[in-house]
Amino acid sequence: MPETSTSGLHAAVIMDGNGRWAQRRGLPRVAGHRAGAETLRRVVEAAPSQGIAALTVYAFSSDNWQRPKDEVDALMKLFLRFLRREQRRCVENGVRVSVIGRRDRLPGLVAGAIAACEAATAEGGRLHLRLAVDYSSRDQILDAARRLERPATRDELAQSLGLPDVDLLIRTGGEQRLSDFLLWECAYAELIFTPRMWPDFTAADLENAVAEFYSRERRFGAVPAVVSSMG
Repeated sequence: MPETSTSGLHAAVIMDGNGRWAQRRGLPRVAGHRAGAETLRRVVEAAPSQGIAALTVYAFSSDNWQRPKDEVDALMKLFLRFLRREQRRCVENGVRVSVIGRRDRLPGLVAGAIAACEAATAEGGRLHLRLAVDYSSRDQILDAARRLERPATRDELAQSLGLPDVDLLIRTGGEQRLSDFLLWECAYAELIFTPRMWPDFTAADLENAVAEFYSRERRFGAVPAVVSSMG
């Protein structure tokens, strides 16, 4: 039965609404992505104080390659700048960075920056920040099943996937769907959808989401303990 780790929450965030945030202000969509990168930095700084041990964020889905080339190119440059700029800050603050998703389709400079950042931050023990880049949960599940090459148990497939169960999933921007993000890992996640666009998301919003998580009763398909005890 899934349960929250005693070492802290595994939270996940679909950082949605960057482009719409910019367009509503008469700005190019890339301005929203830049603002979203600053929001991510603030959320990463706030996460450990909220008891979050691992934070997985949806930065670029495999479907996002369908966006206009200019926007994709701008996003790749933004990833590169974020990784290079934040590497030292992550080391100083005990943040381990890793990237999930495909790397063979990423620009060489981005793939190199990922490897360098992962190596430099590998000893970080305060927060594990996972960036999902060129990521598709369906493809990840298929790849994990192929690696096993035989019928597998749930535990074996979960081990092949290599990611822990998600406790809390937050999606900003008003949409209410998972969009091919951590489908297996979110089987029992508590879902919180907010209309707030990602660039406007604050540390206080994160605190409220965590408080909402702890206010919910997580039964994992069982009956409440009080009902069970009544027979």
